[in-house]
Amino acid sequence: MAEIQGRCESRFGAVAEALAESLDGEDVGASAAVYVDGAAVVDIWGGYADARRTVAWERDTIVNVWSTSKTMVALCALIAADRGQLDLDAPVAEYWPEFAAAGKQRVLVRHLLGHTAGLPDWDGPITVQELYTWPETMARLAAQAPRWEPGTSAGYHSITFGYLVGEVIARATGRSVGQFFAEEVARPLGADFHIGLAAEHDWRVAELIAAPQGDKPAGFTVGVSDANTPAWRRAEIPAINGHGNARSVGLVQSVLACGGTVNGVRLLSRAGCERVLEEQFRGIDRVLGSPIRWGMGYRLEGRSCSWGGWGGSLVLVDLDHRMTVSYTMNQVLWDSGYDRSLSILMAAYESLTA
Repeated sequence: MAEIQGRCESRFGAVAEALAESLDGEDVGASAAVYVDGAAVVDIWGGYADARRTVAWERDTIVNVWSTSKTMVALCALIAADRGQLDLDAPVAEYWPEFAAAGKQRVLVRHLLGHTAGLPDWDGPITVQELYTWPETMARLAAQAPRWEPGTSAGYHSITFGYLVGEVIARATGRSVGQFFAEEVARPLGADFHIGLAAEHDWRVAELIAAPQGDKPAGFTVGVSDANTPAWRRAEIPAINGHGNARSVGLVQSVLACGGTVNGVRLLSRAGCERVLEEQFRGIDRVLGSPIRWGMGYRLEGRSCSWGGWGGSLVLVDLDHRMTVSYTMNQVLWDSGYDRSLSILMAAYESLTA
């Protein structure tokens, strides 16, 4: 069985077993964490940070977590709203006047968070290089018309989510979402998560490994190879290029599980945390093609909120159990990616209720 490093309380041993089994299977390198009441009861890792399996995955190895990054962007919006800097029920154009073009005057901030704004993609193709140029990318989104009546339906905003919510945060607070996250979330908590990664951290970034089927599915803008470049790491592509590990992801999202305070650091009021559960949509998502409940930036199920990244990363926050479960990895899998994270999640719940 694969060797697991780190710390795991005995009653959560099933989580370590699940990670070991995953590493014995399709995983190359990965980390998992479980927080209860803001304390890390599981903080483990194993495997390798490179495809050749020559560099061990270490305690401070970080990796691009793809769309798990969206939970960080959404948390920033909730914090800004709780502090009175941002009104989630206000028109987006109140903060970003150019956005009112093409019939978007009635698009609300909460429509952006709930994937109901009607802007799931850009009109016409967009290149990875264009994603690195924030002003031009935002100008295209501001100019286009919504694809449906905002607020009436949902369609997963896979890449646009981070730009749209990030621009509103920037207009409301005077700081980019990466700067806001670094200064108001990561630094106070001591969390090793980054939206826009400085070159000093490159040496400890795990290499993302493409799925057996290839670098990216047909129709995808971004491939695994793009995310392994310095240009990708330096940019702020807030929906999909956050870098961290399970420890940092779980620590940050534990803020919601614990009523706004973790390790003596208060980022949100209790009421501010509860806003994540405000349902924005329930039904079939136009892009995903499956049933879903969208809250304020997260998928909802009961009193839990969650989201994951392409290939398998995941974070789930259970507000009733005050528990957060997170998993990150470097092997991208298209079809079975979430089998690994779900095994970690199920093991955590079995341990919690045993």
